[in-house]
This record gives sequence, C-alpha cells and structure tokens, in this order.
Amino acid sequence: QVQLVESGGGSVQAGGSLSLSCAASGSTYSSYCMGWFRQAPGKEREGVAGIYRGGGSTYYADAVKGRFTISQDNAKNTVYLQMTSLKPADASMYYCAAYRCSISPDTYEDIWYFFTWYDYWGQGTQVTVSS
Repeated sequence: QVQLVESGGGSVQAGGSLSLSCAASGSTYSSYCMGWFRQAPGKEREGVAGIYRGGGSTYYADAVKGRFTISQDNAKNTVYLQMTSLKPADASMYYCAAYRCSISPDTYEDIWYFFTWYDYWGQGTQVTVSS
C-alpha cells in the first residue's frame, strides 16, 4: 500500500509558475514509477509527466514539454512537478499516481501516460490559471 498526498496547487496568472509536491508513504517507494496526471471537468484524465522508479528517466506530454519538470527526492519519498510558463489550458485538477514498476525504462516510456497502469492515486490538487 502506498498513500499519496499532493500539495502546492493554487491560482496563478498566465505565464506564472507553480510547484506541486506529492509525498508518499507506505510501501517500498523505490519500487514505484511515479506519474502526474490532470483532469479538467468534462475531460479525460491525461498524463502530464512520468518518472522511472528511483528518480531515473523522465517523460512528458507534448503539451508541457519544456515548461514542466518532474523530479524526485528519494530521501523524502516525494515527487515534484515544477510548472512554468503556465497557460489557461493547464488549469485542471492535478493528481499524483504510483505504479509498481517492474518493467524497463524503455517499456515505461511507452505506457507512462496511461492512467490505468497506476495502482495508487492521491486526492488531487487544483491548479487555476487566469488569462
């Protein structure tokens, strides 16, 4: 079992920055690949960024590449999502997710954005971006 708690959401003007955190507790954190997803009202949940277990390779959705950065602090069992140059289209509920990851980085690269792979989810944190 893994418990995930997100924090750091809020309201920001377009062009601004926010940093989200996801603190994990419970099972062996280093065994999990971690993902950030978002879901706006009436839309499907979409993958934003993923990081291979142990803080290895990182992956991003095209919509956020170059603006968002996912990172991980293994000592703190925390994964971060640094968001810059925010756009109104980035406004959404953001979720952290953990996938018990026994696959290679190459395989994870192919599946990280499919929310169905993930075993545990946080409660979400709201990001609002005004134009």
